Amino acid sequence: MKVYDGENSVLGRLASRVAQDLLEGEEVRIINAEKIVITGNEKDIKAKYAHRFQQLTNAANPRKGPNRSRRPDYFVKRVIRGMVPRKTARGREALSRLKVYIADPEQLKEKAEKYAECRSRKKMTVLELCTWLGWRGRA
Repeated sequence: MKVYDGENSVLGRLASRVAQDLLEGEEVRIINAEKIVITGNEKDIKAKYAHRFQQLTNAANPRKGPNRSRRPDYFVKRVIRGMVPRKTARGREALSRLKVYIADPEQLKEKAEKYAECRSRKKMTVLELCTWLGWRGRA
């Protein structure tokens, strides 16, 4: 079992590494999902995701689906899901071996390893993006 600490890790790089591990048959856990970083200009990131969330709503009745989750752990899991062939048996099995956590459970804290540290000045955390999109929970 591999455990990745998401604190100050780049979302795309971490997600591609995790997808690769899942397809190789590893069990993967990600802790501190809310502290994962999306690089780029904050205004551009918000515009991209606002467009994605508005694009999916039904024009006749916005309360009707498909709705995307705004929770940071589900958000990260969704990014990884896009990198795995989820419509095949192999992909479904791979996704069943993935667990993503907000904060860090004590039993996984010692095993965690860092991956793809962010050095960019222009960045935004997943928590900031999810709260901007409407998540009202807390980490």
